[in-house]
Amino acid sequence: MNLKIYVFAFGLTAVNLSAQVKDTLAEKMLIYQLPNGGWGKQLEDKSVVNYSLPLDKDLLRKIKSTGDDHATIDNNATSKEINALIKAYSTTKNPEYLKAAEKGISYLLLMQYKNGGFPQYYPNTGLYRKQVTYNDNAMINALTVLYNVAEGKNDFDVVNTKLKEKSKDAVKRGIDCILKTQVLQKGIPTIWGDQYNEVTLQPDKARAFEPISLATGESVGIVRFLMVQPVTPEIEKSIKSAVKWFTQNKIEGYSYNVSKVNGKAVRTLTEDKNSVIWARFYDIENNRPLFGDRDGSVKYNYNEVSEERRNGYSWYGDFAEKLLGKEYPKWLEKNKISDN
Repeated sequence: MNLKIYVFAFGLTAVNLSAQVKDTLAEKMLIYQLPNGGWGKQLEDKSVVNYSLPLDKDLLRKIKSTGDDHATIDNNATSKEINALIKAYSTTKNPEYLKAAEKGISYLLLMQYKNGGFPQYYPNTGLYRKQVTYNDNAMINALTVLYNVAEGKNDFDVVNTKLKEKSKDAVKRGIDCILKTQVLQKGIPTIWGDQYNEVTLQPDKARAFEPISLATGESVGIVRFLMVQPVTPEIEKSIKSAVKWFTQNKIEGYSYNVSKVNGKAVRTLTEDKNSVIWARFYDIENNRPLFGDRDGSVKYNYNEVSEERRNGYSWYGDFAEKLLGKEYPKWLEKNKISDN
């Protein structure tokens, strides 16, 4: 039967027909969504959330037993699912996908502190989970979702109006928090730490090998987020200061390589005259590259880090290369801003 005749004969509209189309990944995300609207990166038994796994009885039982304390924005959790569900809705028009995405957006709004920061987990406040967390781009991922909601970008124009208004306020407070937490050295803005005390907004340590420090990779993500915002004097100063810090603290003449030896990762720092890299962490006072270890100690010599941590964590990278070489100059040109 011709599709047009089929639709006419059964009184269906094209929209209603498309609403029956299922997206397998989105369907799984509906099942994994926690009661409070967020998603976890792990299940109750500490197994990692893996959407490629078939939903057998054992896995469904584990999902059902996982509570709200596992809801997080760490490792792209929650933001990843919201983005995927919005995309799925744009192609299938399945209302359940939009409903779940909006519930996830409400969770992000709920977890945000009044000072604009986002904890790594909510409502779980154990250990470092309640800290304002830039680590692994957690807060920036959440703010990017809310920015898309507020501005109706990237298919988020379908989100209901009340959430859009709340998201605008959340983004404003988030930017205020970002500007307040940019680390000052003798009054001069530098970059940002990985995590901050949620009350004082002072840099804090997290895991034993993640000491109080300046964090390069996460700071690049923060600058990129600021560069898509309307330019204000405060934002311009923040971006320029961070770029200046990256320029002054790059490490020239070395490369950081990862190889496999007997199935295990081996990370080595080697001389390379054509390479520019940055350390993952820098001393918050004097900008010396620093490294944490399992025992909570801080090292200033990469080779003094225990073998397990030296090879089990990424300590260097070309984090700011694209930012300095392409993105920042483009931002200056687009906004007709002089580089001074």
